[in-house]
Amino acid sequence: VKRGINCLELPLIEHTQLPDLNQLPSVLSAESAFDWIVITSPEAGLVFLDAWKAAGTPNVKVGVVGAGTASIFEEVAESSNGYIDVAFVPSKATGKVLASELPKHEEGLSNRGFQVTRLNTYTTVPVHHVDQTILKQALSAPVVAVASPSAIRAWVNLISDECWGNSVACIGGTTASAAKRLGLRNVYFPENPGLDGWLDSILEALRVHDQFQKVL
Repeated sequence: VKRGINCLELPLIEHTQLPDLNQLPSVLSAESAFDWIVITSPEAGLVFLDAWKAAGTPNVKVGVVGAGTASIFEEVAESSNGYIDVAFVPSKATGKVLASELPKHEEGLSNRGFQVTRLNTYTTVPVHHVDQTILKQALSAPVVAVASPSAIRAWVNLISDECWGNSVACIGGTTASAAKRLGLRNVYFPENPGLDGWLDSILEALRVHDQFQKVL
């Protein structure tokens, strides 16, 4: 908006709880502390924080997938009596790099003799209802910006009956790879995932669109 770009928000996905969510507070408050807690998305960070507060804000050491996920903990770390040590952020905000720079969660850690507890606390599903008026506007947009593979899958499902060939700006390579596998061609993404790079990709896609329109 600050750059004069007209934006339209169209929610494509929503988060639903899984059974392990109810176990998380008791697991965090148990006497046997964890050496590491690995958080792989901002949404997972929010889910964790709710359970952490319910558990009495115990001191924990956290590894996160990227700066966006790390930022979820900043305000809480300053205002809470408990202590969250965000002790690890990978050099690139992808699960692959996280796994290579921190011993791979589950398989790698188990092979090294660590006891690993995995809790599936939520899942991502397509939204149940899409406003058709907003969808029609979105279909005419020159660039659609998406921040996850699940979001791009939901978008492709929505446009399956449409002849749509506009551009997609993805937050990172993982989402871009999903977009390409689904048959989308005009895909833009930053080398390093994150909000700043995502904005650059959106602007690049818009520039290419404007140049193409001028040629026509």
